[in-house]
Amino acid sequence: MNTLRFYTDPMNRWSSVVAIMAMLAILISCMGLFGLAAITTEKKTKEIGIRKVLGASETQITLLLSGNFTRLIVISFMIVSPATYWILSVWLENFAFRISINPMVFLAGGVLALVIALLTISCHTLRSARANPVNAL
Repeated sequence: MNTLRFYTDPMNRWSSVVAIMAMLAILISCMGLFGLAAITTEKKTKEIGIRKVLGASETQITLLLSGNFTRLIVISFMIVSPATYWILSVWLENFAFRISINPMVFLAGGVLALVIALLTISCHTLRSARANPVNAL
């Protein structure tokens, strides 16, 4: 009987649709980020080879490649967080039961976005950091 109520309750269906669409949006953005990381590592193949010949470690090369992505994510977080806070504050004023917005939610979202992005690009960055520099030159 409970499963029948789940399918007939419009709120549960709406939340399921929103969750599926959010997962789909995250998947599509990760695919784009994966492609961007592939292009970036391909363009910097000779630079990575020269750095490895001169004694750079895998950690230094990984930080070099992921640093640009990290900077962009942090800058976008700094721009989007205040705007989102303001929009949510204005929107929540219209409700009878008001709640306060916890800034930790934004911080957790930013950290989660950064972790997802770094996990997405880690495949290309680690592969290029471990590659033989002779093949790049």
